[in-house]
Amino acid sequence: MIETYVKILSNTCITPGIFLLRFSSPGLAAEAKPGQFIMVRVNDGIDPCLRRPFSISGTEEEGVVRVLYKVVGKGTEILSNKRAGDRLSVLGPLGKGFDITDPGQHLFIVAGGIGIAPMFFLSQAVNKKAVTFLAGFRRSDEIMDPASVGIKQDISIATDDGSMGYHGRVTDLLEQEIIKQRDNAIAIYACGPLPMLKALSSISNKYRIPCKVSMETFMACGLGACQGCVVRSASALDQISYYHVCKDGPVFDINEIDWDNI
Repeated sequence: MIETYVKILSNTCITPGIFLLRFSSPGLAAEAKPGQFIMVRVNDGIDPCLRRPFSISGTEEEGVVRVLYKVVGKGTEILSNKRAGDRLSVLGPLGKGFDITDPGQHLFIVAGGIGIAPMFFLSQAVNKKAVTFLAGFRRSDEIMDPASVGIKQDISIATDDGSMGYHGRVTDLLEQEIIKQRDNAIAIYACGPLPMLKALSSISNKYRIPCKVSMETFMACGLGACQGCVVRSASALDQISYYHVCKDGPVFDINEIDWDNI
């Protein structure tokens, strides 16, 4: 883990309300793994006083880190107004990332909305594996071009309103694609809104496919001290009733989470 000030190289709006931040941090870039995140202080003052969590969306040569984020509140609004040359206080990389060591599996990367951010980094890391990348959005104007974030990966799109790609939920599209790969060893890696992840739990159990998910929750400290990001465990195994998403995750085996109480 590194706490440092970083220099912004660019902060570009790539689709309405979605920005790609690039900054230089060779140490952080060298340590970062897909699924991990950083905590960013968006202002030098006390307003807002808390750092904001952001998934790492990828790395580039010469120690460049990419962060894809959506403007949703005061902190991200302040961040969206930063320019090249500005400096930010960054803490990271934090959390547990994706385990991508099994070379024999066909990987389904599944993203919902801005949950696509860490999955771009995962796609970058597994580019030599057999991968099907699926992404769901509410409508076509929310879709992000992977080339705009430095990713060379074909993505199958699902939209709730049918304005582009598959008309329906990305989890329904996933089931269709699973059937095509039923003779292969399969694994699912996902990040997105809780209803999507809950649906993936049913799909994973139905087809007996291992599934890892990156959880997105409110985080105040990023270190497991504030108790703000807890999720209920699926069992009392090892006397663990709740997990800290920031410390125990954000990546979990999907069967570790009690989806009925989320």
